[in-house]
Amino acid sequence: MKSIILALSLSCLAASAAAQVEWPKEKPVQVVVPFPAGGSTDTIGRIMAEQLQKRLGQSFVVYNRAGATGTIGAGFVQRAAPDGYTLMMSSLGTYVIAPHLIKATPYNALTDFDYISVPVQAPNVLVAAPDKAARTVQDVIAELKARPGQISFANSGYGASDHLSAEVFLQQTDTEGMHVAYKGGAPAINDLMGGQVDYSFQNVNAVLPHIRAGKLRAIAVTGAQRSPVLPDVPTLGEAGVPNAVIYSWQGLSAPKGLPAEIKAKLADAAIASFKDPAVAKAMVEQGLEIVASTPEEFTAFQAREFKRWKTLIEERGISIE
Repeated sequence: MKSIILALSLSCLAASAAAQVEWPKEKPVQVVVPFPAGGSTDTIGRIMAEQLQKRLGQSFVVYNRAGATGTIGAGFVQRAAPDGYTLMMSSLGTYVIAPHLIKATPYNALTDFDYISVPVQAPNVLVAAPDKAARTVQDVIAELKARPGQISFANSGYGASDHLSAEVFLQQTDTEGMHVAYKGGAPAINDLMGGQVDYSFQNVNAVLPHIRAGKLRAIAVTGAQRSPVLPDVPTLGEAGVPNAVIYSWQGLSAPKGLPAEIKAKLADAAIASFKDPAVAKAMVEQGLEIVASTPEEFTAFQAREFKRWKTLIEERGISIE
């Protein structure tokens, strides 16, 4: 009898180990993007899904679950089983900004996710429709001072990096503007091109095609240096606006409790995907910088960014409720 029990126990252990090794063979993996299709995070999420599918031999399907600055989709992921079949690609807005602005955030960003990798980061760029009179940062500041509280800045949702970029800009220039929130970057960009709003701080990669096509005018970037894809566009620092270095970034995560074997396999595939020369070249040409961080690096980075934006939001008294 003891030998039978031992044999069954060993069989169960072997089956369990085999099940872990076989991930993600059981079924397709859903990659939740908590913003509408067409924006920067959605684009990065679809590239990530495509690359993971190639490397891991299973379908990785993007699902857009937009709303409340990404917190609706993030809440869905937080409640999912930590089995590797539900992942999230989101921006810093969801991970380190919205938790300080939305009291009813349905997750704890510090404890409810396993952080896998930050594939890319990019500065934001201050853009306007081509029929706007402003050509320089000083032109924008003059307009803000002439019409305080009336000049609009579109963003992809309160708490997103474009919202906070505008807030930092207004703080550093001692001006007042009007924030207009959309459910994602794509609708904000569309209204900006249509002249419904005045300005926006958008991810470089999201608006670069429109800038090159003459549908938007780039005025300044939020990076520490000029963007290689916009070499003629000054940084905010060069334009006389100090302490306004901001990078947008996207990160891949999973519900907390992901098995170590799955986490390692997923991280290795994600990192290799964005270090692939062809993928990296395509990203850089769009104005993105390759990060491809490890889970440990992403976890530490998330904690630092969480603290940074918490301090700013409290100092500025920013609230959306």
